[in-house]
Amino acid sequence: MTHKTGVQDAQPRSVPWWRQWPYWAGYVAGIWSLLYGLLGIFWAFGGVGFPFGTNDQAVVSVLSGLSVELGAPLIAVLGFTGAVVAVLMRRTWNDDRMHGVLIVFGVVVAVTLTLIIPDYRALMAVAYAPIFLLGAPFGWPPVSFSKAIPWPVLNQLLCIAGGGAWGAATLAYWRRTRARCMFCGRSGANANWTTAEAATRWGRWAVAIAVSIPTLYAITRWAWALGIPLGVDQAFLNNGQSDGFLWAGAGLATVALGGAILTIGLIQPWGETFPRWIPYLAGKRVPPALAIVPASLIAILVTEAGLMYNRLWLGGFFPPNNPAIYAPELLWPLWGASLAVATRAYALRRRGRCAWCEGS
Repeated sequence: MTHKTGVQDAQPRSVPWWRQWPYWAGYVAGIWSLLYGLLGIFWAFGGVGFPFGTNDQAVVSVLSGLSVELGAPLIAVLGFTGAVVAVLMRRTWNDDRMHGVLIVFGVVVAVTLTLIIPDYRALMAVAYAPIFLLGAPFGWPPVSFSKAIPWPVLNQLLCIAGGGAWGAATLAYWRRTRARCMFCGRSGANANWTTAEAATRWGRWAVAIAVSIPTLYAITRWAWALGIPLGVDQAFLNNGQSDGFLWAGAGLATVALGGAILTIGLIQPWGETFPRWIPYLAGKRVPPALAIVPASLIAILVTEAGLMYNRLWLGGFFPPNNPAIYAPELLWPLWGASLAVATRAYALRRRGRCAWCEGS
């Protein structure tokens, strides 16, 4: 069976470069894979900086047992394979089997890079980065950025970026081989669930879930900071109060709660039009990307962190007492999934007429 390519192969019009991502995402994925494959060769021949195994020294990493002798050559092979696959995705094939192989490869690479290899430290790095940037002129926090966010963690962020490129490239390829517009995903017969009215209905349910989970997390952390032993014993509470880490947890909980409030904007008018109390922007249209991009990133970060907590919990890493220390985090994959669904609903509601296929 063959597939028509149609309007998605037309040359892009005069629009910003970032809206032309289906054309260049495959190149980015290929270049990323090639460069990371070259890093694999560098590490295989004794180069420093292998970011896994004993060089990471983090038991929470899914690759904590990976040796450089095995990992470096494997990274090189997979990296160069990815570069070849990215080139193949730029071609138009008349074989459904070839389509399936390339799409499965792209999905596996994207999921592995974004959700499997990273752990909660990637989320912490993103959460703490603004603190370091704002506090740098004042010499605070009293720890260097390289120690707080070392190379293995930066490598996780690099993997997430590569996974995002592979996800975008695979999505564009899937749309092209299914006779869909690469830019908006529309086809001749769009499903009813993609209409703005339908997206509004199921988007509300997704937002409700995406708001409730971080709120639950924030309640536990603020309860501890205020001396309430919610789900923990008194000994844990006393140690946390003496060390001061409970207030750090409360700070992160406040960030999570702020994110939950912003999530509500995905179904509220102020998520589409800036409210009156914002100077210079009041009444102006909120660019969809301003909500879609950060929400998508947070969905990825909380999902991979939640998967790590579930993996450690199933492996007996956490003690049976003080369940509130890790129980809210076990729900984070659901948080990430619901936030991704809510973001998709928001994108469907905000999309207008496509500049390429003229779909509306």
